[in-house]
Amino acid sequence: MSDSQLWDDVDDYFISQLAPDDEALQAALRENDAAGLPHIAVTAAQGKFLHLLAQVQGARHILEIGTLGGYSTIWLARALPEDGRLVSLEYNAKHAEVAARNLARAGLDRIAEVRVGPALESLPKLADENPAPFDLVFIDADKANNAHYVEWALRLTRTGSLIVVDNVVRGGRVADPGSTEPDVVGTRAAIELIATHPRLSGTALQTVGSKGYDGFALARVLA
Repeated sequence: MSDSQLWDDVDDYFISQLAPDDEALQAALRENDAAGLPHIAVTAAQGKFLHLLAQVQGARHILEIGTLGGYSTIWLARALPEDGRLVSLEYNAKHAEVAARNLARAGLDRIAEVRVGPALESLPKLADENPAPFDLVFIDADKANNAHYVEWALRLTRTGSLIVVDNVVRGGRVADPGSTEPDVVGTRAAIELIATHPRLSGTALQTVGSKGYDGFALARVLA
């Protein structure tokens, strides 16, 4: 058995026991496929992980940068109380339309909204609204701008908030200091920002699973 098949089998087992998809989540995946969205959404196990992080945080306000079809958005929004709020930023208008339908089907459109446009344009507009600080920020957008997204997350959070950056391993390429690939350069800049910023304490973990070899970074906002 290959390593990748073993990873898939282990993921399937964990998901079946700990994070089974319900109809709303399954429908979101079907809708994403029908719309031709790329198969890059988080897995069910990763979605449940985000859900638990939000619950551990006692999150009332969540910011997501990179919506895709809203699969991760559903997992995150379900962790919020009835009066909670989730704002998700999506560059692609087609993806945002699919996500909005998926959130409505899941009964979450009252607390979760999708805003369309480049995140680096949407974030200043969001800041101008002077929103309540976000308790959790999930960054899963274009990797070249990861450091900029972490900087904005700092502006929009509070002491004790959690910042999660997805897909930081880049197939191992993140370890190459000589890489000029935008996704690697942007991800390394985000990791180095977390490492050196006086208001951040973080770590990063490598993962394997049905999405292959990857990983994520976690950073807690300090006083």
